[in-house]
Amino acid sequence: MRKRHMPQARQIDRPNGLQWELSPQALERWTPDLMAADQADNTISVLDPIGQDPWTGEGVTAKRIAAALRSIGADKDVVVNLNSPGGDLFEGMAIYNLLRDHKGQVTVKILGVAASAASIIAMAGDEMLIARAGFLMIHDTWVVAIGNRLDLRDIADMLEPFDTAMADIYAARSGLEAKAVQKMMDKETWIGGAAAVEQGFADALLPADEVKKDANAKGDRVAAFLLDMALAKAGMPRAERRSLLQEFKAGTQNAAGEKEALAALQSFSIEI
Repeated sequence: MRKRHMPQARQIDRPNGLQWELSPQALERWTPDLMAADQADNTISVLDPIGQDPWTGEGVTAKRIAAALRSIGADKDVVVNLNSPGGDLFEGMAIYNLLRDHKGQVTVKILGVAASAASIIAMAGDEMLIARAGFLMIHDTWVVAIGNRLDLRDIADMLEPFDTAMADIYAARSGLEAKAVQKMMDKETWIGGAAAVEQGFADALLPADEVKKDANAKGDRVAAFLLDMALAKAGMPRAERRSLLQEFKAGTQNAAGEKEALAALQSFSIEI
């Protein structure tokens, strides 16, 4: 297969102080224990949120993907197994560009969910296969913001170029008009496996026997992200949230931190 012609993602600098959070709907639909049945040497697994993981401290970053591509070789074909609820848009676009720059063929396989920033990564494949039960999710840029009405208007204006950049990539991949794609993003659209193929986002369905569940997967991943989001809604700074989550993980949380976390979770459960 020849390299598919796709545009590079626009280089947009990250605004100072802007923090990106996972979509609650994407977290609800994400099944972290899905993985590829077979793992070849030229495989890159993107099975976590994009950006830093508050539970492990790692996550999927452009630095990590660049290292994996160097290890495989610049001229070698690459398979990207994808199951992610999304995350940091800037990391997602940087990873997209890395995969588009790769000289070998890039095949993306959506095993479960490719939501938000992860859906941008999915568009980088010269060939893209999706499980029949899998989903793409595309939406407008999603942030947690605090401020008065003037601040929030400025934030809305600031986000518009990011949405345009994403719509251009989806339109180039699918052949749909950019305006039509933007309307899909505006209402947060979930696209199932068969529909993704019909609408041009994916090339074919992924055979069911290529996906399995990881028996060793831990069940605390989604809970950790929900807690992180709840603490963000409660106004706790990112650095403090990360520190608290690590304390919970190690079983050394203090009483004050536990009270803050429980209060945040109570608020979160009411709002959702």
